[in-house]
Amino acid sequence: MDPACGCGNFLVIAYRELRRLELEIYKELYVNDNMFVQMSVDINILYDCIDVDCMYGIEKEEFAANIAQVAIWLVDHQMNMELSQEFGEYFVRFPLKKAANIINGNALKVNWNEIIPREKLTYIVGNPPFISKKNRDKQQNLDMQAICKEVTNYGLLDYVCCWYIKTVEFIKNTNIKVAFISTNSIVQGEQVSVLWKYLLKKNIKINFAHRTFKWSNEYRKDAQVYVVIIGFSYINSLNKVIYDYEIPNSNPMKIKVKKINPYLLEQDDFIIENRSKPICKVPKINFGNMPNDNGNFLFTDEEKNEFLLREPKAEKFFRRFISAREFLHDEKRWCLWLKDAKPSEIVDMPKVYNLVKRVKESRLSSKRGATRKLADYPYLFGEIRQEKGNYILIPRHSSEQRKYIPMGFFSDEYIAADSCCIIKNADLYHFGVLMSEMHMAWVRQICGRIKSDFRYSNKLVYNNFPWPENPSYEKMLCVEKTVKRLLRVREEYKDQSLAQLYNPVITPYKLCEVHKELDKAVDKCYRSQKFYNDFNRMKFLFDLYKSYINND
Repeated sequence: MDPACGCGNFLVIAYRELRRLELEIYKELYVNDNMFVQMSVDINILYDCIDVDCMYGIEKEEFAANIAQVAIWLVDHQMNMELSQEFGEYFVRFPLKKAANIINGNALKVNWNEIIPREKLTYIVGNPPFISKKNRDKQQNLDMQAICKEVTNYGLLDYVCCWYIKTVEFIKNTNIKVAFISTNSIVQGEQVSVLWKYLLKKNIKINFAHRTFKWSNEYRKDAQVYVVIIGFSYINSLNKVIYDYEIPNSNPMKIKVKKINPYLLEQDDFIIENRSKPICKVPKINFGNMPNDNGNFLFTDEEKNEFLLREPKAEKFFRRFISAREFLHDEKRWCLWLKDAKPSEIVDMPKVYNLVKRVKESRLSSKRGATRKLADYPYLFGEIRQEKGNYILIPRHSSEQRKYIPMGFFSDEYIAADSCCIIKNADLYHFGVLMSEMHMAWVRQICGRIKSDFRYSNKLVYNNFPWPENPSYEKMLCVEKTVKRLLRVREEYKDQSLAQLYNPVITPYKLCEVHKELDKAVDKCYRSQKFYNDFNRMKFLFDLYKSYINND
């Protein structure tokens, strides 16, 4: 059964391959036991072969459901022709007496057991709809509410999770095996702690998995996405397999394993959840500063210059404002930073005073109580998290195309926006580890996503990241020296934005080479043996993570 069958693609392929397996069995019987000596006079024996009525599907769109019905008949005829060609007899099934069981309806509303009793079903397969939590319509939200009501924080889940949850309930106390294609978001970030915590409580076992790969569905132009395939059931298979991809569009490597956890790694079942402080002794991380000013405190170069012509006394209160976009694309923006301004100074600057009044009015008109409270301090940013001293800036959102998330050092003269994370009192060693392939392997697995882009999280990614355990001074010094070289190379290309420098198609050779050296230096802080791929790195990092947690 495919409970989201569309035009029947999966059912058609499954039926074709089952018929071909059956044909191979007939050939073995014919050759070895001479079973088909009478075939020329009695073709009817073949009418006992697999027929179209063993296929079940549920599809919401009537037109697609009708196509699926016809498509399975067509492939049945195709396979009958292959059978006829193999054995020299014309084998057809006309008139059509049986049909695939394609139901036109909402799979999340219909009773699957009325379509096919569970005891008759062997496999459930499919690729349920890829719809993120932000893109669900009203009906889909109602579906989520009905199916996921027992799941804590289900609102964080993608729509596809409804099929996982309904399927798990349907296959309870059976040997039915399931395999779904899903966007890889369900094995990354915050969704893991919501979906898989629930599924693990139900004693669901993952028996095989394809880790992230790029999939293009020729029937859906917009379906070129990063996906995983997860095979699961209540029965724990002894022959588990993980298919890993060196890059998302490469051929998979088959890895035999003894266990598979919700991150699709050979690890015990455990969930990484938000943590308020780092598991290792490293500097704390925080979000940047949120203006909550309705745009009144923010200025472009041109706007700032024009404002200062009318209010020159304000110049000392302007600071460079760095959001993720400004940082990555080398764009300039400024903010009025009145944190240390005296009331008399603000009153003495009428243009500034008017801006402060506008901010107060904007906050008072908000529907959010927390925002209205901020109207008591209209001259301040809504949330100020920046302290004195230098810091590392990490953009919270970054393209998944980049091998590394670009990061940078800044002084407290630069005001970081809340679209960034800031790490105060961090040094070159910390910067080197965060800019390494080791950290990026963790990011790719643990962080959430916006579409397919990275969404860096302080509580989920950084605070759970397992840093090297007691690296020697010499190894840390090697990382620091390599970081200095990296920053010098960046300086050579200071006329280029970081978005340009870290575009994987055109990254300068010198920058690539110094990053390779940095990766090696950081790897040696973890262990002397080489790491060959992300799968290898993540296995090591998860073991290290468990060690830190157990000793916490």
